[in-house]
Amino acid sequence: MSKNDKRWRTDTALWEKLRPIARKMRSKPTKAENLLWQRLRRQQLYGFSFRRQHSIGQFIVDFYCAKAKLLIEVEGEIHQYKKEEDLIRRKYLESFGLKILRFSNDIILNNINEAVKQIVSYLPHSL
Repeated sequence: MSKNDKRWRTDTALWEKLRPIARKMRSKPTKAENLLWQRLRRQQLYGFSFRRQHSIGQFIVDFYCAKAKLLIEVEGEIHQYKKEEDLIRRKYLESFGLKILRFSNDIILNNINEAVKQIVSYLPHSL
């Protein structure tokens, strides 16, 4: 997807509604989201920049790396009850050529190094 490709961008009116939600989510992350953010922020992974609680269309994703076209979702218990909604969301996001990595809270909290290793494997090393 080129820099000028705006198909997935959130329109202004929708962004005005999503912005306070994203801000709240950034200011009150889950323990697992905060732990992962400490490993992703400040371009710690080979210089790749990640954003947290980033909007794409009508969705807010946990972490997004534009250069790698990579989304990272940290899922708590609620996701086991929202499988249909998650499928719709996944298909929408993948339609833009975005890759999605999903981790349970447990994986992040109990094995953060393995999660980071998986994330690194999705980063293009030639950049």
